[in-house]
Amino acid sequence: MRAERGRKKKLIVAFHFQFANEAAWKCDECRKNGLELTRRCDWVPEAALTSQRVVWAREQVATTSCPISYITAESRALLEEFHAWKLFGSADYQRMSARVAEAIFVLESELIKERRSEHEAN
Repeated sequence: MRAERGRKKKLIVAFHFQFANEAAWKCDECRKNGLELTRRCDWVPEAALTSQRVVWAREQVATTSCPISYITAESRALLEEFHAWKLFGSADYQRMSARVAEAIFVLESELIKERRSEHEAN
């Protein structure tokens, strides 16, 4: 799956990015090394003018721009809410917003795929 724009896809990228070497994607280091255009940072308008190619990928998920600038604050918040949901047990779906319920279902599906992939690798 190639992640394009969209709330669900950004959430999936956020899920997979948590398993990546996030230290390699620090904004200050990236700017210091002049990688903003190479990595197609969404916060740098000129980066949109560079040729589109995959700059980050994991499993079946890929982005054509820097994952740090691609993932929204909402996706990060939903990912944190998912982790809390997993840690403290399932919540009452009838009291959840549709957005949170959908995010939990999407992330649970990705987690199942992740575990299946790990199991097949062993």
